[in-house]
Amino acid sequence: MYDRFNRPINYLRISVTDRCNLRCRYCMPEEGIHLLRHEDILTFDEIVNFTKVACANGIAKVKITGGEPLVRKGIVTLVGMIAGIDGIKDLSMTTNGTLLEQFAGDLRNAGLQRINISLDTVDPEKYTFITRKGNLNDVFSGIEAAKKANLVPIKINCVIRDSKSEKDAMEVAEFCRSNGLELRYI
Repeated sequence: MYDRFNRPINYLRISVTDRCNLRCRYCMPEEGIHLLRHEDILTFDEIVNFTKVACANGIAKVKITGGEPLVRKGIVTLVGMIAGIDGIKDLSMTTNGTLLEQFAGDLRNAGLQRINISLDTVDPEKYTFITRKGNLNDVFSGIEAAKKANLVPIKINCVIRDSKSEKDAMEVAEFCRSNGLELRYI
């Protein structure tokens, strides 16, 4: 497959849910969003069948996203189903990390290779403010669990929200340096 500039397309992002356990200020209103009805969300079989077709047409890298993919019921099973598709060379997931501690080992065993974690600050109060209800220690525990499960490289996605977030961005950079994590500013 090729894009309109004749560049090969080898990468597929699959959003497995529109739901999230956080309400980040730059992503979702506090009251949430109008969620899709359960029957309007792709089933595991539909996701796998589409991914098989994509892989047969040159897709080699698959990233699972959301919402927050770890709130999708049966996510470990889905990862295993996708990991079993011929042609996938890189299977990763983007998560907010708050639920990762309980899933990391099972995700790795199912075939997930690496993880991206959204982290915009290492200040607990700012984190709770940004996410409206998140606990930064849950993310730190998730990062440690991902390391232990060998979901590497672990990439941190940091959203620079405005000029006031420069200090946060620098502190996240230092955290990544100190913990052997890759950093991407978004």
